Amino acid sequence: MKNIFFALLGFLLLSNGAFAQLKAVKYTDGNQKLNGLSIAPKKGGKTKPGILILPAWKGIDTHSKQSAEKLSNMGYYAFVADIYGEGNYPTNTQEAGKQAGIYKNNVADYQRRIQLALDQLVKAGANPDNIVVIGYCFGGTGVLEAARAGMKIQGAVSFHGGLGRDAARVNNPIAAKILVLHGADDPYVPAAEVTAFQQEMRDTKADWEMIYYANSVHAFTEPEAGNDNSKGAAYNEKAAKRSWERMNSFLKEVLK
Repeated sequence: MKNIFFALLGFLLLSNGAFAQLKAVKYTDGNQKLNGLSIAPKKGGKTKPGILILPAWKGIDTHSKQSAEKLSNMGYYAFVADIYGEGNYPTNTQEAGKQAGIYKNNVADYQRRIQLALDQLVKAGANPDNIVVIGYCFGGTGVLEAARAGMKIQGAVSFHGGLGRDAARVNNPIAAKILVLHGADDPYVPAAEVTAFQQEMRDTKADWEMIYYANSVHAFTEPEAGNDNSKGAAYNEKAAKRSWERMNSFLKEVLK
């Protein structure tokens, strides 16, 4: 019984210590309360680069928190955005799909929430002229919307994100460099969507790159997705490692 007690105590201490370096940040969009997470770089530098992280469709999760801490260790300011706001956090995939759908169908609202989070990253200390936004799944769609909106960012990195946009929208020039990291077998992003996205990149004169990962479906960076590709979303350790490394070299290229 004593061993069980100490094991449980150790687990609780470990759980409470996880992500201890992340600082909760309260901000607002009108009357809507938002709760983001901020972290400073382990090693400061004169250029103060910052990374805005847009989480997947369930909102701020373990994966986005881990990414923030890894980026801090690499010398970046990082901020994890709260897109949905207090009282709207999904508890299951059905609710997540509903919430994400609201912002996919109301792009201006999504872009505004991203900009508000970007403002918080700058307030935390990041150089406003030295920022990249990265995102996973729904957040991967968000980084493209940040670039489409002409936000003050140097680059945008989409991990297994949706690429679609309303064809009726006007194409504006895209200044931010774009990196899309995509599962070659992702069933949620049809070929027509990929083709339309690539044409959009050409039409907007964007500096873009798209990399495909073999045997990878949706959510290939997410361990919680399991490893069954037949479900359409699954973790792929090799693709996750390679895509992170490609992002790292991209950051070194575009940030001062």
